[in-house]
Amino acid sequence: MTTEHTQPLTLERMRQDIAAILGESPDQLESDDNLLDWGLDSMRIFNLSVEWNKTGLELRFADLAETPTLDGWWQQVQRQQSGA
Repeated sequence: MTTEHTQPLTLERMRQDIAAILGESPDQLESDDNLLDWGLDSMRIFNLSVEWNKTGLELRFADLAETPTLDGWWQQVQRQQSGA
C-alpha cells in the first residue's frame, strides 16, 4: 500500500488491499465473506482504515469491525463519498 492517494477509494482497490494484507488473491474474496473468517484481525482492520482515510474518508475502526464484509465496508465508503 502506498502512503498517499488523491483519487477516491474504489471497491476494486479495497478488494486488492484486503487481499494483500491477508496474502490472498483478490478474486478469492467474495463481497459478502466475513473477513474475520479470512483471518483479518483488529490491527489489520485498523491499518486498512488508516490507509483508506488518506483518500479523504473518515472510516472509523468501530464501524468497520461491526460489519466485517467488503459489501458492508463499501456501503460506508459510498455513503461518505456521496455526502450522505
